[in-house]
This record gives sequence, C-alpha cells and structure tokens, in this order.
Amino acid sequence: MDLDILLNDYALPWAIKAVIAIAIFIIGKWVVKIIVNLVKKLLNRSASMDEMLVSFIGSIVNAVLLLFVIIASLNQLGVDTTSLVALIGAAGLAIGLALQGSMQNFAAGVMILVFKPFKSGDFIEAGGVTGVVENVQIFSTTMRTGDNKEVIVPNGGIYGGAITNFSARDTRRVDMVFGIGYDDDIRKAKEILINLVESDERILKDPAPVVALSELGDSSVNFVVRPWVNSGDYWKVYWDMNEKVKLAFDEAGISIPYPQMDVHLHKTEA
Repeated sequence: MDLDILLNDYALPWAIKAVIAIAIFIIGKWVVKIIVNLVKKLLNRSASMDEMLVSFIGSIVNAVLLLFVIIASLNQLGVDTTSLVALIGAAGLAIGLALQGSMQNFAAGVMILVFKPFKSGDFIEAGGVTGVVENVQIFSTTMRTGDNKEVIVPNGGIYGGAITNFSARDTRRVDMVFGIGYDDDIRKAKEILINLVESDERILKDPAPVVALSELGDSSVNFVVRPWVNSGDYWKVYWDMNEKVKLAFDEAGISIPYPQMDVHLHKTEA
C-alpha cells in the first residue's frame, strides 16, 4: 500500500515532470538553434557586418536563449527559479563592474567591425602605434610595425582617439621641403626640381605636382615639392627624390645650407 502511494503520489508525478522538463529542454534547444541560424542569416545579408561580429552576436543570442530554456526546464521540475534569476542578475552586475575596461574594448571592437575605419592589411596609425593591421578581433587589434614587431592594441585605445588610415585612398601626396642658400640661383634650383619630378614615371600627372618657393627662411630659401603617387609608391618616391635632389644640387653647384646665424661685432672706442 505504501509502495502504491509512493508510486502514484510521488514517483509518477515527478517522472512526468522530468519527462516534460527534458522535452522542454530538447525542443527549446532545437528552437534556439533555428533562431540563432536565422539571426546569423539576417546579419550576413548586411554587407557592412563582419563575419566575426556575426559569430559573436550569434553566440550571445544562443547563450541568452539557452539560459531561458534551462530556467523553464528547472521551473517545470518544481525548482524555485526566482532566487536563481536574482543570483544570475547579481552575478552579471558584479562581472560587468569588474570588467568595465573589457566592456569598453568590446564596445569599441563592435564599432570597428561595424563601421570599418580600417581592415586587415591596411597601414594605419592608431592607439599610439603605426603599422599594418594583421587581425581585428572583438577586444583587440593586432598590428605589425615596420621593424616586424607584433603589437596588440586594445580596441578602446584605438576607437577612443584619432585613426589615420594611410591605405584608405589609392593615391597619396608626398610632401618634401628642399632648402638652398641665399647666394644660389633660385631659377636653376627650381628647374632642377621640376625636371626630377617630371622624369619620375611613378609620379602621377593628375593631380599635377607642385614645385614652388614657399619660404625665405632664417638660413635657407625653401622650396616645397608635392607630387602625387600611388599609395604603394609613397616611401620609394620619398627616399629616391631626396637622394636625386642632393646629387643634382651637388652637380649644379647649388648648396643645401646648414642652420646658421650671422653675428656682427662692433668695437666701441673707450
């Protein structure tokens, strides 16, 4: 008799609840998978949405929905989930306060992946580092400097300041200044600079390069030379032009003066 009561009043109802709870979990997990795939599919339709960000958002949606499914399953078993929800909320608040810096980097990473101020392979200056972007992740960006050092920069430091993307445009202007002495031939120096610019096939015709006398300095007469080149030719043209100008000025007898100061002494009779 006691066995019948145990089976009918306790074991059987609990078994039914357990079966229903398992069914809720299995069906819920299946529904969550469908919803996550649907969210990913909708996000992938956006051309501006990065694949890494889509995957990350999908993981968050999956974790949140699974948490609801687990709570529903436990509730079916008769577990008091009110305290559990409060505990999860308190834990989430504590973790959020402890990871404020990480959350800032996460938010910045989301903004970078959505608005794409740069991408892998771009040469940028950001977060106090200048280099080629190797990898953009949710919390940090990996960059390779010119001397082949790998630098991992938190995304908060990148998005919180100015970002200079040297690869964003197909062309760049090379800004150079060349000074000659006050006793040198200005017309001859300008002619040499123009010939050097026009003879370099890497320098673009449009926009037209600029060669002009810009300043009568303290120690020199300064010319600005501003040709336009393809972004990949920037440094090669910059270095070559400096060498060519020095050699051409030396051959033409045009000096490149050092900073100097004239001091005049006046003798006063006692």
